[in-house]
Amino acid sequence: MRPDKRTPARLGSQGIALSHCVSIRFKQGAKIYEIATYHKGLRVLEGLARSYTVSVFNETVLDHFRNPRNSGDLPEATATVEVTNPVCGDILRLAVRVEKDHIVAARFRTQGCVASIASSSVLTSLLMGKSAAEARAMTPQEISDTLGGLPPATFHAAQLCIDAVAAVLDKIS
Repeated sequence: MRPDKRTPARLGSQGIALSHCVSIRFKQGAKIYEIATYHKGLRVLEGLARSYTVSVFNETVLDHFRNPRNSGDLPEATATVEVTNPVCGDILRLAVRVEKDHIVAARFRTQGCVASIASSSVLTSLLMGKSAAEARAMTPQEISDTLGGLPPATFHAAQLCIDAVAAVLDKIS
């Protein structure tokens, strides 16, 4: 709503009214342009576009998100599990093949946020070559550290991966 008129703001197909105080328009990837600001019902900024670059993830996280390793199905998997984070709705399907008590292959399919896809990618790389005991000793912090650190708001992605590891190990033992 526009505070000066108490009617919905009309910003066209590229903009959105966020609150009674600020209206913005999205342009060019992660750059956000502020197009109007209100204070006590008066428009105090108009026509002046200030850009803000929002960078939540480091390059390692973005690389694993853009180029996930070991994604897809695993033919002849020893075990496949699917785990869900009930809070955010992320879903991770993890498949592993075990030979001589070691994980020789791991694949994933993840439906979720950038952090979940990147964490799943790192998880499969970390799992290969590990024994069941070594895999069970993995922690969410290890996944986060391998990615160069996940922001606190996205740390749930690393925990989802560890939940999948526990589920797949329970299934094969």
